Amino acid sequence: MQATEEAIRSVVQEVLSQLHNKGGYGSASAATQTDGDWGVFRSVDQAVAAATAGQKQLLNATLADRAKALEIVRQICSSQADELGRMEMEETKIGRLDHKIEKLHLIKGIPGMEFMKTEAVSGDYGIGLTEYAPFGVIGAITPVTHSLPTLACNFINMVASGNTLVVNPHPGGAKVACEGVRRFNKAIYQATGLQNLVTIVETPTLETADQIFNHRGVPLLCVTGGPGVARAALAAKKRAIVAGPGNPPVVVDETADIDNAAQSIIAGAAYDNNLLCIGEKEVFAVESIFNELMSAMGRHGGYQLNDQQVAQLTALAFSPPTEPGGHAVLNRDLVGKDAAVLAGLIGVSVPPGTQLLYGETDTNNPFVPEEQMMPFVPFVRCRNADHGIELAKEFEHGFRHTSLIHSRNIETITKMGRIMDTTLFVQNGPCGAALGNGGEGYASFSIATPTGEGVTNPMTFTRFRRSTTVGHLRVI
Repeated sequence: MQATEEAIRSVVQEVLSQLHNKGGYGSASAATQTDGDWGVFRSVDQAVAAATAGQKQLLNATLADRAKALEIVRQICSSQADELGRMEMEETKIGRLDHKIEKLHLIKGIPGMEFMKTEAVSGDYGIGLTEYAPFGVIGAITPVTHSLPTLACNFINMVASGNTLVVNPHPGGAKVACEGVRRFNKAIYQATGLQNLVTIVETPTLETADQIFNHRGVPLLCVTGGPGVARAALAAKKRAIVAGPGNPPVVVDETADIDNAAQSIIAGAAYDNNLLCIGEKEVFAVESIFNELMSAMGRHGGYQLNDQQVAQLTALAFSPPTEPGGHAVLNRDLVGKDAAVLAGLIGVSVPPGTQLLYGETDTNNPFVPEEQMMPFVPFVRCRNADHGIELAKEFEHGFRHTSLIHSRNIETITKMGRIMDTTLFVQNGPCGAALGNGGEGYASFSIATPTGEGVTNPMTFTRFRRSTTVGHLRVI
């Protein structure tokens, strides 16, 4: 197996080198890309038709060629991370460039064909095989927060299990997504002859998303995004794997390693300026260690706002609800901006290298209930750990996405895990540990919480099939 993997990497590196020497990833030839620009199409019908043809070709190809396709995507994301990360940053204008680049390097850890399996059972009546088969063409919706990383992650998971995908990217990240599709498809074609394993709508809109949701050629949906697109996918008349919103709470109790808690909160909440759906969004700390934790946050790269400054930032970040009992309205112009930018808007100059703003609030501050995706974290005092868990449960809103605790008390950790019932539950580390970044496990950019699939992998995108041979093939 190791020799095979090394041979695949060698072929992939040779192809990518040839593409670079020939001038990169220009427009397609009509002979290989009917009416498309290496997978980029003007209409949903064209994109689905090309992906359908690509899937038929994929099923007739060797598994070695499939493995080459996955390795090509991994290597493009890694070797061209600086260029593509900068391209995404310039287009979306949210997050941090260093983390845009790092997220593309993380694609090398996305699981592929090694997750696929065949199960067998034999007995007096013969043998039965369980195979995990592809759906066909999967309709994928990708977010502006991680446009190309999500697309690349979905590609590896879906193509590993024999599917192709048609993508409707968020309009705010469509250019980099289209460029990634061109590069992936051209390199894959040159290495394997396979075409259009991923296609994309060049100018995505709500209408093109709806067309994918309702297209007869798309039997399965995978949607990564906010509440609106999640609701739309769940209303579609076909199966949908939905990676929806979260509002991850953190509980810090009196037994916690305070410095580790502070470092972890900053590492997670400051990552890409808190665009991650798994990122720490609000902290509930017990009274006895609250002041100590606030001091530790300042030592490890945070900047504490006073009450007046918190109020000023809150007034800029949110407008009052438009109806009684509704949600505060988020100022999307502040999403993903640097901590220094947010501070500057309220007349505060922060030291160079400040990654995160933080301050004390009560639970009435909209930063607590809303998934705000900016590098400010509210800290709320709690009477004790039970009170903190109670508040965490309330303000996670039942998304069952992600929750975190810093504690050395295994009873408290166990209690919170049971009460929160979240897909991801992290103890004594940053949120990224749940996805293999400093913790055990594999990574994904699609965490399907509303529909229950959890951290997606190639098996997520398969159908169960059983083949039964009666009276034969039991050879023992």
